Amino acid sequence: MAEGGSYWVAVLVGGGVGFFIVVVLNHFLPLLFKGGNVPKGTFGWPLLGETFGFLKPHSSNSVGAFLQHHCSRYGKVFKSHLFFSPTVVSCDPELNYFILQNEGKLFECSYPKPIHGILGKVSMLVAVGDTHKRLRNAALSLVTLTKSKPEFLNDIETIALQILDSWRNKPQVIFCEEARKFTFNVIVKQVLGLTPQEPETLKILEDFLTFMKGLISLPLYIPGTPYARAVQARSRISSTVKAIIEKRRSRRNDDDDGNSKKSSDFLEILLSVDTLSEDEKVSFVLDSLLGGYETTSLLMSMVVHFLSHTPAALQHLKQEHQNIRSMKQKHDPLDWEDYKKMNFTQNVINEALRYGNIVKFVHRKALKDVKYKVYEVLNISLYALSSSQDPTCKKFTPFGGGSRCCPGSDLAKVEVAFFLHHLVQNFRWNTDEDQPIAYPYVEFQRGLVLRVDPCSETTM
Repeated sequence: MAEGGSYWVAVLVGGGVGFFIVVVLNHFLPLLFKGGNVPKGTFGWPLLGETFGFLKPHSSNSVGAFLQHHCSRYGKVFKSHLFFSPTVVSCDPELNYFILQNEGKLFECSYPKPIHGILGKVSMLVAVGDTHKRLRNAALSLVTLTKSKPEFLNDIETIALQILDSWRNKPQVIFCEEARKFTFNVIVKQVLGLTPQEPETLKILEDFLTFMKGLISLPLYIPGTPYARAVQARSRISSTVKAIIEKRRSRRNDDDDGNSKKSSDFLEILLSVDTLSEDEKVSFVLDSLLGGYETTSLLMSMVVHFLSHTPAALQHLKQEHQNIRSMKQKHDPLDWEDYKKMNFTQNVINEALRYGNIVKFVHRKALKDVKYKVYEVLNISLYALSSSQDPTCKKFTPFGGGSRCCPGSDLAKVEVAFFLHHLVQNFRWNTDEDQPIAYPYVEFQRGLVLRVDPCSETTM
């Protein structure tokens, strides 16, 4: 018995030593980079590296203490150890632009594996190569066909007016919640043709909120954890979307007389796309919901926060929209020509994107050793940080760049612009000092509470 006990003790000790050696090798072998001018930096703790410091919350209009310290000590490009991988971090706008423009040639999208588990294998966000190209081409086609359509623009304006009308008897609103409600209702209507009142909409929203909570949680698939619940929620959303697709396909087959009015949403067009599999179509719908919900609503919140602290910009914006409205009858809907006149509105949106730094970083992997200026970016994980560049500069890339530039960026800007058109003409507001914080994704700690007061003369 004693000998058996000693044996298992030896096994445990040996296993422990072996595990320790693996951890140490994983951590320190990257230090043995061969040749070249490898970026300076440190790998921090074994295994965990500097991940906690990198993710430490900070004001979104700054790069945070971690990057400030590392950039001042090592330069704008430095090595680190993040998310269990040796990493090169770039805060150099020129290098970041170079990386984005060489997608699929020198660099490749490389999000952590748990993200693949929650988004799905054929999500456009994680897909690479031909799969990504097919999905992106489909997305660009849909956006091009949709963005200036009167039906789409009318849906945006109608939903915006419904949200704002609900504020009439409220002394205050939690704007982040209102913005999410607006963007979700718009994207569900545009993608699936569903109104807010339909049972499928409520079902998708409930599961989608669970999905979003798990998207940025600790990636442990243990029953009851936010991550596990998110994976399960995605499966339920997929089932719901598949049922909607089958219902729509059946209706199309029954409408063979050609007299029935067809829907003008994404799904109607998507059903005619032969280059995508059924799973890819379902994943495309979920990607559209994700892209059209969180980041667009956050952009709206950043714009309102920015305007709250910049009275001159707010007054200029209000004057631009009053001028547009003066050229129309009181209840005439906005159209694409009106949108093209919203030049200062575009400046406000760009400034909010720059100021808010909504997407702090992107994940890329060098496909081979790359030499750029004095740096050698080796074949390891790389994080290219978004930066607060002048919005007129080509290196200002809040929607990404190259072949991964967000295909729905124009739709997001239209939504924000149309909402602002009615907001600034119908309400005055003020807010508490609720600063946007990066966690690492940006959020307002109190949800951006607005005290609202309807204007005496309205356009609603």
